Amino acid sequence: MSVTTATRSGDPGAAPARSAPVLEARNLTVGYGGIPAVRDLDLTVHPGEVVALLGANGAGKTATILALAGELKPMGGAVWWLGRPSRSSLARRAREGLALVTEEKSVFMRLTTSENLRLGRGDPGKALAMFPLLRDHLQRKAGLLSGGQQQILTLARALASSPKALLADELSLGLAPIIVDQLLAALRRAADEQGIGVLLVEQHARNAFDVADRVYVLQRGRCVLSGAAADMEKQFAQIEHSYLAGSALE
Repeated sequence: MSVTTATRSGDPGAAPARSAPVLEARNLTVGYGGIPAVRDLDLTVHPGEVVALLGANGAGKTATILALAGELKPMGGAVWWLGRPSRSSLARRAREGLALVTEEKSVFMRLTTSENLRLGRGDPGKALAMFPLLRDHLQRKAGLLSGGQQQILTLARALASSPKALLADELSLGLAPIIVDQLLAALRRAADEQGIGVLLVEQHARNAFDVADRVYVLQRGRCVLSGAAADMEKQFAQIEHSYLAGSALE
């Protein structure tokens, strides 16, 4: 199948005339226990854009996210962070402006919503401005919130810190469609209004296309398609059938 992509040396999915990437994978190979899960991946995330990383189960999406975050060390190639090659830890990258949101709803269950927000590096008022529904739950322990409310709290805390880049790994997994819409819309606004570079791994591929500027598709650990979301969406049915259905062995 043919998908129109922009041309850029080493990364056919990147658009020309952009500011320098905030986060890159350059010929990245990464895996677990010495077994590659992702091979020779080139990927860029620029300030102010949402990039969707799609693929069937086992395609290598989480391994990519963890490598970019600093949780998995590359077996080959390199991760570039803030314009330079980096092998620093997630903790250090977080201090430098990288945020990671996972499907696991990273809240402190015994603390209230208000206390959870204050533990972040950002302004709690900013978090509440982004997600006003949290105002009604400020004194409620996070463990008593619904799964969707916990994920909103997680994302609100991350965005309130005004990160340079945010990695979101299946943040909408198992959530109601109305919550999914709120989470993805918040990521789009964060890119547009704050200039945050967002890399989104999302199970709802159609929704990801709706908010993404560019899309990468992984199959068995390799990038098989990349390009502008608007161009690739025209062939969404074929992409979904060929690359997003079922499971892929890494």
